[in-house]
Amino acid sequence: MAPQLLRQLNGERAVVLLYVVRIIFSIPFSLLPEAFSLSLLFLLALCVEISVDDASNPLSLFFRTRPGASSGVLLGAVTLPGLLVSKLVQTSRAITLEEVGIEEFEYLKSQYWAASSSCVAVLIFLSLVCQHQGKSKSKTSISSLSSRNQIYSSICVIFFVGSGLVSLSGKLYGGWAPVLVSLWVLGHGWAAVTLIQKILETFPACASIGESLLVTTGLVLYFGDMMAYTTSKISYLASSDALFIQNGINRSEISTIIQGMIFGLLLFPVFYKYVLRMVEYCVSSENTTDLGNHEKRRSLVFYAILTFVLVAVVPSWMQLVHAFHMHPLLWVIDFVLSEPLKRLTLCVYWLVIISVSVRRFYSISKNSKTERILLRKYYHLMAVAIFVPALIFQPKFLDLSFGAALAVFLLLETIRIWKIWPLGHLVHQFMNAFTDHRDSDLLVVSHFSLLLGCAIPIWLASGFTDRPLAPFAGILSLGIGDTMASMVGHKYGVLRWSKTGKKTIEGTAAGITSVLAACFVLLPLLAATGYIFTMVSLSYHWFSLIVAVTTSGLLEAYTAQLDNAFIPLVFYSMLCL
Repeated sequence: MAPQLLRQLNGERAVVLLYVVRIIFSIPFSLLPEAFSLSLLFLLALCVEISVDDASNPLSLFFRTRPGASSGVLLGAVTLPGLLVSKLVQTSRAITLEEVGIEEFEYLKSQYWAASSSCVAVLIFLSLVCQHQGKSKSKTSISSLSSRNQIYSSICVIFFVGSGLVSLSGKLYGGWAPVLVSLWVLGHGWAAVTLIQKILETFPACASIGESLLVTTGLVLYFGDMMAYTTSKISYLASSDALFIQNGINRSEISTIIQGMIFGLLLFPVFYKYVLRMVEYCVSSENTTDLGNHEKRRSLVFYAILTFVLVAVVPSWMQLVHAFHMHPLLWVIDFVLSEPLKRLTLCVYWLVIISVSVRRFYSISKNSKTERILLRKYYHLMAVAIFVPALIFQPKFLDLSFGAALAVFLLLETIRIWKIWPLGHLVHQFMNAFTDHRDSDLLVVSHFSLLLGCAIPIWLASGFTDRPLAPFAGILSLGIGDTMASMVGHKYGVLRWSKTGKKTIEGTAAGITSVLAACFVLLPLLAATGYIFTMVSLSYHWFSLIVAVTTSGLLEAYTAQLDNAFIPLVFYSMLCL
């Protein structure tokens, strides 16, 4: 089975295999079910990707994906589960050192199985779609390889379910709790299948299947965690054994505020759409043809609902799940002013860099022939200048600032998509100056992927971390590695990795070398500033670091997916090992 599938490896698939193998060989014996399931997930995703990319079964008849991109099923399916396994490995070390409790370990394990079941459910769905596509054709176009892939997929699913049942029957559960947890995990799979269809139908030609799968898994995991967190705070359910793990997790005020704010902004367009329909139905009797009044009425409804959601609904949830002693918005102000000199100075520093850079880059984009791909890399360098000092000296404030920036991006993108007066046209015109082939008029995602690519490693490392470079994974891989690879490859690149691709060997070598050089400079700097408190933290395994940097660099060279989304997660996962 495996040798036949491995012969189907191309550059991107080979890099993903290296990523999975590196994780599996770092897993302790206590995580054997997770290691086995991750290998099964890889084989299942490989089978499905081969079937999806088969010319006889194009999914383009079923879904409109981003033009020019491969399906990316394999990379999208294993990235987030691989990251969670890496966190499990890191947390197992923390338990040995008595830095964290067993509850956090079991919580991460349940998160891994929820993410994996989401990916498996989507893979089964894609496999069924491919099978239906093949049967609907008059030709006998399904190759023997695709037929074998269906058999291999079935075997992988059966063994995957078995390993999940073994792992979830943990010591912290009792009575009916394992059944409830298993049903909860399966619910993530159902939600993932529903959500990925909705994403691909609502935003056609905006993302590949792999990119949609990554977003789907992340959102399902995010909202599932939020539902469990909320349920665990309800008095008559709080004593349930199945919620014991949720009660054992300590969550900060900052993480609660970010989670609630993002949740409100993501659900806000749904409420806005239905309320707007009701308002337009009520005023339809006027039969007015004044487009100006119509736009202003839509805008008034938009801003009124937005204010209600952010000031009343979202803070109410925050106070339900966390013991805030004041309104959460007042807590944010109090947090910022608790160290006014440092935090307000940092805000001024950020505003100066952003205003000067954005005005300069916008002017260049309108008046020069500089390629947009290179122009966008200047924003990656700007991210290094903005985030590195804050991460070293004010990490908690940076966590909150990332959440605020993400909320602003979501709000502006909502205003742009709905064409809300008076900012909708201005935001759309400004964003068009920086879009490329991976963006569309319907959805602009590059700025989201850059922000989240830098933020997610920092958020994930906000608890225990014994790998000092892990929080810098996004900044190093995107701000330095990706930027140097693009600039050097564009100017000096001659040898290409493939005949059809644009990535060059010279650019990849420059990206890998620049990240390694930055790591060599950054570690002593972290020690000098007190970010690393003991010399034990500096005993980094340089061979493992080289493998991590090389793997992420090769992924940037081979993948046709949105590299801002995948490379930081892969790099962070390997740094945690």
